[in-house]
Amino acid sequence: MVERIVIIGAGQAGAQAIATLRAEGFEGSLTLIGDEAYPPYQRPPLSKAYLAGDFARERLFLKPDAFYAETACELRLSLAATAIDRRSKTVALSDGTKLSYDRLLLTMGARVRQLPVPGAALAGVYYLRGIADVDALRQHFQPGTRLAVVGGGYIGLEVAAVAVKHGLKVTVIEAADRVMVRAASPQISAVYEKIHRANGVEFALGAMAERFEGDARAQGVSTNLGRVEADVILAGIGIVPNCELAEAAGLACDNGISVDEYGVTFRSGHFRRRRLHQPSRLCGGTRSVGIGAERHRSGQARRPCHGGQTACLSRSALVLVRSI
Repeated sequence: MVERIVIIGAGQAGAQAIATLRAEGFEGSLTLIGDEAYPPYQRPPLSKAYLAGDFARERLFLKPDAFYAETACELRLSLAATAIDRRSKTVALSDGTKLSYDRLLLTMGARVRQLPVPGAALAGVYYLRGIADVDALRQHFQPGTRLAVVGGGYIGLEVAAVAVKHGLKVTVIEAADRVMVRAASPQISAVYEKIHRANGVEFALGAMAERFEGDARAQGVSTNLGRVEADVILAGIGIVPNCELAEAAGLACDNGISVDEYGVTFRSGHFRRRRLHQPSRLCGGTRSVGIGAERHRSGQARRPCHGGQTACLSRSALVLVRSI
């Protein structure tokens, strides 16, 4: 009988797992572990309305505080899971404590990709992934501030649009010859570039960031096409799936955690490929991957998830860890 479920990752998939488990009759203990100071929240508004100051922080949270009390889910926030022992069924946390589990759900999502150039550690260099990132960046949104955005994807263009409306002088540096090259056709890219230029955003296309210049603080970006002066730099060059914890526990990973059609992990070396940091056709409706497998082990009918919808919630699918 499953009595203890631990969920690592306080994102949208983790919050949905709590709701679904309780809705479908799970009566055991639930614990949600998150390395940020906040309970699960939505990330899409961060680079738009929240950055602009038009969206209150309280509106970001996916569930009210009462939800976690009503579902009897223990929140362990500002803590990172540092190790999984599948043999003893325990999770080690960054405060030195350990949690025991009967079933473990991984909803760890991804982190920002760091730009490996000289000067990357200078003050004034930012990435955007969480609430704290936006709060820190927003302090510099003063008229006349020069902002260099490295990366012409969604995050970069959204931040550029907000910044220019606040009076910043914005230059988007993109290594490709057009913006949104990985997400849009050339025609759509041209439309977005035209709109941004019309609103005052400048572009350096085909420019590869080679160095962040400055002494203690960032003062510019050196590229293969020349230097872009900047008081603040934002790098938005994609994400990296958080697989290290799973890999260290002996779980099979391939640019994401590999699972079967029920959202259950494989032992390393014995798996079918499925990359869960990317949209995966694993589950019907809004049900998180892994809930179906959990219901099977609770004695109810096991069923595979069906294609047609995505189980990737906020870039974080839900994975049920198979024990040794």
